[in-house]
Amino acid sequence: MLVVDDERSIRLLCRVNLTASGIEVLEARDGREALEVVRESRPDLVLLDVMMPEVDGWTVARELARDERTRDIPIIFLTARADPADRRRGQQLGGVGYLTKPFDPVAIGEYVEDMLQRLEKGEREQLSREISSERER
Repeated sequence: MLVVDDERSIRLLCRVNLTASGIEVLEARDGREALEVVRESRPDLVLLDVMMPEVDGWTVARELARDERTRDIPIIFLTARADPADRRRGQQLGGVGYLTKPFDPVAIGEYVEDMLQRLEKGEREQLSREISSERER
């Protein structure tokens, strides 16, 4: 999976905890780098920060959705933006999850594993619908 965040400390927290759950982690420090890594590596999932300089997470999600090679890669938005309008935007951009900062870094591995299992079961549309109805985690 790919973790995209402009804050090194967030990437580190995610990498340590996801790796402890047995998940292979790639990292990108901004939206531009994220697009390159996704196109090169085609990760199973992208954990995507929204507020980043230059190319933000919304733009990354739109670009991935436009490309037939990357449009099916699921995205979990990881952001401090907890407003219902932002959640709806994440849903409209095809996200399957929406985690708000601050988040529990220890629980992130379990959360991602659950998402991957549900995606394997074909629950992508249901996950997307749940974005705007979920309370903050």
